[in-house]
Amino acid sequence: MSQHLTTAEFKEKVFDYETNKEWSYAGDVPCIIDFYADWCQPCKIVAPILEELEEEYQGKIKVYKVDTEAERELAAVFGIQSIPSLLFVPVDAQPQMAMGALPKETFEQAIKDVLKVEKPTVTEEK
Repeated sequence: MSQHLTTAEFKEKVFDYETNKEWSYAGDVPCIIDFYADWCQPCKIVAPILEELEEEYQGKIKVYKVDTEAERELAAVFGIQSIPSLLFVPVDAQPQMAMGALPKETFEQAIKDVLKVEKPTVTEEK
């Protein structure tokens, strides 16, 4: 289940941009950060796709959500101009930003290419 992050939680779980000048991810599993707003229609299209992916990748990735209306400082730090904006954060490389309501296949490709995570093979239906 996606976790909503406040600015304080973001600094603790992802990156403390006030203390560190160089990017350094605080997590131990790659993550996708969904910068969204409740009124944003494309954000509502992306949300269930992200939930599905988090379930399919079973602990190999985390999905965090940042409400750009509630966390304006955080949105400003990352220069969020349009939503949804998605930050793909690998464990030991630079994060990459993508904009817009991406199809599931594009997310899967980014998880493989940017996050370096292979999709688990499905052995049984849930």
